[in-house]
Amino acid sequence: MTYATDRLHEEIAYIAYHFHWSLEEILDLEHRDRRRYTEQIAGFVVRAAAEG
Repeated sequence: MTYATDRLHEEIAYIAYHFHWSLEEILDLEHRDRRRYTEQIAGFVVRAAAEG
């Protein structure tokens, strides 16, 4: 089974936008680590929005 290309691009864009990491740095991450970073970023975004 392969990981959907669209989903991979979304994860890359999300991490790059928030952490300003390069494409190479993001692609060097293991899949589970990349997913964990996207989940953590989402948590930051939700908390920041709640705090106003």
